[in-house]
Amino acid sequence: MTWLRIFFSLFALGLVAACAEPVTRNSDPRILLMGDSMMAMHGMTGKSVSHAMEQHLGEPVIDRSVSGARFLYALPITGAAGLNITKQYREGNWDWVVLNGGGNDILFGCGCGLCGNRVDRLISKDGRRGVIPGFVSKLRQRGSRVIFVGYLRTPGVRSPVEHCVDEGREMDARVARLAALDRGVFFLPMSDLVPNGDRSYHALDLVHPSAKGSAAIGARIAGMIRPSP
Repeated sequence: MTWLRIFFSLFALGLVAACAEPVTRNSDPRILLMGDSMMAMHGMTGKSVSHAMEQHLGEPVIDRSVSGARFLYALPITGAAGLNITKQYREGNWDWVVLNGGGNDILFGCGCGLCGNRVDRLISKDGRRGVIPGFVSKLRQRGSRVIFVGYLRTPGVRSPVEHCVDEGREMDARVARLAALDRGVFFLPMSDLVPNGDRSYHALDLVHPSAKGSAAIGARIAGMIRPSP
């Protein structure tokens, strides 16, 4: 029914809007974080990736990430509110834009099976074409350096998204090729972050990061923004 669709759209919009951090005219932050639930987890408890980055860097990080967000998302209202990762962007004097994404596109778009066309739509094999390179190019044109962050893995542990491993490796390889094309674009893998058999970096669902996992992700990103002397 039409009224039900309207209700759930407005409900979803409210949830999404509550998750995305506003950018005010009174602030002058230089780091913008975007992406999906890997970034957004633990935001309400102050233990998200952006909170860890702030602790390590000693400066504010604007977190626009939204759980469930995708790059290939067509619905206009909820997409504009952040479920489309490219729509999470807000104008600012960003020295760094940090983002992740693509996992929801693959998992929910094709169930990690016969995903070649969808992966190609996200990013071509040579890293030059697709939604991700196009968006990264726009960010670079605005003068920002860009860090694209890969996903955590569960080495030695069976997870509900185990069947997505091949697609994840291919995505990492393609984004790494994209980064190699531009000195202002960096790929930061997370595939080696979790020790073999260690479940403590993940939530109980073995998909999303635990608070410990978010802290470790944030620390690794901060290390790239401000390398150790």
